[in-house]
Amino acid sequence: MWRTRSSGALLCLLATLPCVALRPAEDWNANAQKALAEALQLHHNLGVAKNVILFLGDGMGMSTVTAARIYKGQTNGQPGEETLLNFEKFPHVALSKTYNVDRQTADSAGTATAFLCGVKANMATLGVDSSVLRKQCDKLDTGKVPSILRLFIDVGRSTGIVTTSRLSHATPGAAYAHTPERYWEGDVDMEEVDDLCKRKVKDITAQLVEDNPEIKVILGGGRRTFLPNDTVDPDTQAINSKKGRRDSKNLIEIWKQSKPKSSKSSYVWNKKQFDAVDDSETDFLLGLFSTSHMEYELKRDPSKEPSLVDMVKKAIKLLSKDNRGFFLLVEGARIDHAHHDNLAHLALAETVAMDDAVAVAKDMTGDDTLIVVTADHSHVMTVGGYPQRGNDILGLVTPVNDAEAPFDGMPFATLSYTNGPGPGRVNLTGINTTSLDHQQSALVRMPWETHGGEDVGIYATGPMSHLFHGVHEQNYIAHVMAYAACVGPNTQHCQQRGEVHTCSGAASLNTLFMFKGFMLTVVVIVGCVRMTHTV
Repeated sequence: MWRTRSSGALLCLLATLPCVALRPAEDWNANAQKALAEALQLHHNLGVAKNVILFLGDGMGMSTVTAARIYKGQTNGQPGEETLLNFEKFPHVALSKTYNVDRQTADSAGTATAFLCGVKANMATLGVDSSVLRKQCDKLDTGKVPSILRLFIDVGRSTGIVTTSRLSHATPGAAYAHTPERYWEGDVDMEEVDDLCKRKVKDITAQLVEDNPEIKVILGGGRRTFLPNDTVDPDTQAINSKKGRRDSKNLIEIWKQSKPKSSKSSYVWNKKQFDAVDDSETDFLLGLFSTSHMEYELKRDPSKEPSLVDMVKKAIKLLSKDNRGFFLLVEGARIDHAHHDNLAHLALAETVAMDDAVAVAKDMTGDDTLIVVTADHSHVMTVGGYPQRGNDILGLVTPVNDAEAPFDGMPFATLSYTNGPGPGRVNLTGINTTSLDHQQSALVRMPWETHGGEDVGIYATGPMSHLFHGVHEQNYIAHVMAYAACVGPNTQHCQQRGEVHTCSGAASLNTLFMFKGFMLTVVVIVGCVRMTHTV
């Protein structure tokens, strides 16, 4: 059927095709020349990153980025394919190799250790190197590695964590914890561990509160492992006998008591309390908005939970009060959870929600802030068939000839999964494939869809963002962030840390040395611009 779009001069060639704007060759050429001119004017920011914000889209592989881009455009009345996500507009893009030391396809714990701590690790381990094996504590003392968050704390700069998952989950956990098992989130999860591990390691939530009191902003879910198992949850009005703490510790109260008497701290668990927090009168903020993970954005009750955008805004306002700068980890966690259940619509919406938060962070910060957007791993969702331009990314493919049609003659969707709990090959006639709870088809049926092993994107802007430039091992990300912010061991370049240098992309080095036979030619590049700021 003909399709209506809200912008552009539209023309439908055939009644069976979606209606999209036809663009002549001159338009494509003009757009490409415009992009080329912008690239030639690109400047490298060689200054010190006062602030570093890392956005981690959990499970946000390349197929997810592509589909989310189209989904975003289509929700705004566009065909979708030409849309760009906000982070796709960043000037520097690279690829990250995501494998764990012991697994070809990675999990979220070993990958988080890589991009936060700078070393690749084994599956399911957090904040430790590969000498530490899963659930084994004999090498724990010597295998601990510091995260970029810890490096900021050690030089007196502020830090924060924002996530839509439990705060004890894999990605946030790698920022502050050291453990051989990602699922030791609460003390109840450690009841069966051996005596050595009981002596050497705390549960992840206890490590967050007891070992990291310096973290200024902590926002997310996971209230159940903060409260004793005989304490009534303020939202559910029930005790959590299954996941509540067995050691009787109330980690929320311990968090409150751990703050300096001269500081002002706030604990909140709902949207009303969150909105009432006075940024100017708050030094430390703990927000626990759900007993487990926070709700999907499209299912979120805005009167109960803040959005990821809300939390990022609050975190940046609080952390920006530190003139020395800050590190903020932001995780769009539920992209991953939706994929594991073959719920593509929710996964794409979660990606767009994180992208909205990226835009907010960019608007709230300046040229002294390095923003990095990446993923820990991919998923096995595919974008397939030969759908027409502007076809609903969540919809069915309409074959135009027999070569594009399946052998069984049944309709199929653009999005499907290699494996997972979704139905196998079924007749989708009359099925609303765009509904929030529709599970896309899975080739190999499993209780839980697996991660994908392909590379994921790195998108960066701000100081030293040009150092993301090719195909990198995932642990390289942490090293660039530390180098840009002048934390950690590699700080020899930071002697002039009060100066920001920018050079055009065509002249990013002060001197180039070119060998012509045996003659050394020194070419001096001019045109660098120097700017100063206070760090």
